[in-house]
Amino acid sequence: GGCWGLNRPSVGARRGAARPERQPEELRMSKPNNFDVQSTVCVLCRWTDDCPEKYGEKRTYVEYNLTVHYYCLLMSSGIWQRGEEDEGVDGFLIKDIRKEVNRAAKLKCNICKKKGASIGCVAPKCKRSYHFPCGLRRECIFQFMEDFRSYCWEHRPVQNFTDKEPKGASQCTICLDLVEHLPVYTVLKSPCCKNAWFHRECLQYQALSAGMFFFRCTVCNNKDKFQKEMLRMGIHIPERDASWELEENAYQDLLHCYQHCDVKRCLCKKGRDYNEPDSKWEIKRCQYCGSRGTHLACSSMKSWEQNWECMECRSIFAKSGKYSKRKKPSLAASEKTNGTPCLLEEPPPKSPRQSSGSPCNFLLQSSKIMCQNMSPCSHLELPAPDRMTMSLSPVKPNRNWSLTQKHLREQRREVCNILKELKVQVKTKTTRLNINAENVWSNALKGFRQRSFSPTNTIEVDFFNCKNGSKTNTSAASKHHFFQLLMLHLQNSSLFEGSSGKNLSLDFQAVKENLYFEAGKMIAVSLVHGGPPPGFFSKTLFDCLVYGPENVKPALEDVADVDVAQTIQMIKCASSLSSLQSTLQDCCEFLAAAGCLRPVTALCDKNMLVNDILTYHVIKRITIPLESFRQGLKTLGVLEKMQMHPDAFSSILCHKPERLSVETICDLFTIHSSSDVNKHKGAGFWMGYLQDVESGESVLTFEDILLFVTGSCYIPSIGFDPEPTIKFLPIKYPIGKRLLNCLELPVTKTYQQFKNKMELTIRNTLRVERE
Repeated sequence: GGCWGLNRPSVGARRGAARPERQPEELRMSKPNNFDVQSTVCVLCRWTDDCPEKYGEKRTYVEYNLTVHYYCLLMSSGIWQRGEEDEGVDGFLIKDIRKEVNRAAKLKCNICKKKGASIGCVAPKCKRSYHFPCGLRRECIFQFMEDFRSYCWEHRPVQNFTDKEPKGASQCTICLDLVEHLPVYTVLKSPCCKNAWFHRECLQYQALSAGMFFFRCTVCNNKDKFQKEMLRMGIHIPERDASWELEENAYQDLLHCYQHCDVKRCLCKKGRDYNEPDSKWEIKRCQYCGSRGTHLACSSMKSWEQNWECMECRSIFAKSGKYSKRKKPSLAASEKTNGTPCLLEEPPPKSPRQSSGSPCNFLLQSSKIMCQNMSPCSHLELPAPDRMTMSLSPVKPNRNWSLTQKHLREQRREVCNILKELKVQVKTKTTRLNINAENVWSNALKGFRQRSFSPTNTIEVDFFNCKNGSKTNTSAASKHHFFQLLMLHLQNSSLFEGSSGKNLSLDFQAVKENLYFEAGKMIAVSLVHGGPPPGFFSKTLFDCLVYGPENVKPALEDVADVDVAQTIQMIKCASSLSSLQSTLQDCCEFLAAAGCLRPVTALCDKNMLVNDILTYHVIKRITIPLESFRQGLKTLGVLEKMQMHPDAFSSILCHKPERLSVETICDLFTIHSSSDVNKHKGAGFWMGYLQDVESGESVLTFEDILLFVTGSCYIPSIGFDPEPTIKFLPIKYPIGKRLLNCLELPVTKTYQQFKNKMELTIRNTLRVERE
């Protein structure tokens, strides 16, 4: 019967869903008159069935009188792919197929007892042979990976079931029908989630629909571990785009803007479908579902900037704990804490008037756009609770602040070394991303989701202009700029809520589109590939990621919703049992939705009640987004290092980067020179010029100098590679060599000449680049 399992193609050779783009003319499928494709018989299994989900695509080549199921061909033991993708049947040559048919004709199927069994069990000393359809019927397992092994019903791999496995049945998370917790062929359990069980048939249909990129655990979104186990258990995961990505005009409906007034009493005399932009008869859509609308006047809305929710979404959020009868436009800057103005969020700008269901633009429509650099003390790297109540008055540096800065600087040096260890995974193979700066999120999402993207590939970025189609040259500067824009967009997106120290928000559309996972993945990739750190995580969010949500106690500052924060504050400040009970009566609907509604018999019960509400609103409510976000951060091993070195990573994830100063620039650059005289004289001019930049006596900034030399206006958490250097040479003007991160400076007679050449060269160079 031959030696089963030998002469198999490699992983790259036998791809599960190879789609040849072109074939030689004589091999293309044709259908002449009176030729019934359905009546043809597969040359390997001798079955006429045409079921791509079970047997793979059925292909007929009329001129060669050849019909074959793709899976029958792929799993046959005595054939391998010797041709290119566009030769024969996806690289299987016609003459090799005929040889395999002749070889199999001598072998009898151990199931149907007929000749032509081309597949054999790879278990040692097992000589069973069978047809592919017969093997499926007898519950054999075929592994569509590596050397494409097949196992008979007696030697097939099984999943490990422990005594602690829950007995009985649970819902299949795909079809929602009951599935028994039994170690049988038709049932599979998730390797990454303890209570996730599936029907084998449901998983196979999902894998064929989702493809290699989108096939993940339906509970925790784990991809690598889940796919590895499913491939081992015989689930075929094709290397192709998801079926919904291949449909023509699949997202056409998302381009339609809903324009109809759905309130009970419409006041517009011209009808519910009338829409006049920039007037009281403009139609505003529901900020959550986008499938209901109202005229501004019909809902007593004074401006288009106000948010509006339909009755259906309002009832859903009431049950989920989003306590808001009329959500305020934003956290007002006039909110005060103990008489001190508290800088929170500015009113949001007018959102783009597009359907809220659009997968490409929904993050761009966030109503939580935070005004940047509003606070004069925004650069102070203090813990999140301190930043929440920061006074608008200037804060003088003190000794404690200096010690905090020194400690953060030490922690960032540790992070730098850790990230360099992770960067060893990055290979020289490149992945190119085409980015439009005006639409950085959707372009980044598309690039990170493309089939060829791998976090271990070197990333190159091309910025292009949609208006004229022009591209900028790929360089380190483009990559630095891309990651900077991406982190800024995530900070201001609807995935996060809060002012300076942000927590995850609950966005159902983002959960549906798996965007929390993508956000975590982008942050991990940015850190390892030399991008900036987020710097906006709250201490609570960071602790949830590192220590687990069950070990975190949130604070009132973590609540971004004004109504919820006011409710908690009223309960906390109740001075008597009667006032406490009155407050609870007013918000009983919210408490019931949060699972915190219970009898209160003493005033001291309020503390436990406040803790329960905080835990629900800040942590329990976002369990699914948090788990998805954590899975994304596992990319390249970042989350694991965060859990091993929490203090170090807190310095870059919970604090803004240190402001560039004379001290940081001097620490960053190492001075080299061919002459001690030049080095001594030039170093003096260099230090003097840095002092002028810091005091504002120069037209340049430290960011301009850094950008001129390295292509980045910030210092990455992983540092620069190679480390920046300065050389004093007999040249006329400064030269920034970005590939080497080297600044070559001229040796001048006077300081004024040095300053003039620095400002003229760097300013003009950056101006030309911007243009």
